[in-house]
Amino acid sequence: MSWEPRPVPEVTPESEPYWAGAAEGKLLLSECADCGLIYHYPRALCPDCFGENVSWLEASGTGEVYSYSVAHTMSGWPEEDLPLVLAYVELDEGPRVMTNVRADPEDVAVGTRVRVEFVDTETEEAVAIPVFVPE
Repeated sequence: MSWEPRPVPEVTPESEPYWAGAAEGKLLLSECADCGLIYHYPRALCPDCFGENVSWLEASGTGEVYSYSVAHTMSGWPEEDLPLVLAYVELDEGPRVMTNVRADPEDVAVGTRVRVEFVDTETEEAVAIPVFVPE
């Protein structure tokens, strides 16, 4: 299954390694060597200390649902993928990511353990979308 017709993220020079990693089945986070912060979404400067000594770290791809909401209708979203569970997942490495949990809403609660999966896109750039499923 392809991600389309959902919107595909715009790949920027700062985020290109993140999306390329996702296309290879890797969830990448940014880590600041100056202050030790591990963060998401990718950016060139650390959002805590503004350090430039930032590198990529492959995440375990596991975490737990921090917060979630269920959308029963969503413009442009394929009918067969509704209801949609939108969630913040707190990764085991610390950062929280906004994502889609692919599960029946009754199977999702705050604290549910989840793991990442990747959905391919049909774009020319190497882009795959990270989504999460209950472990």
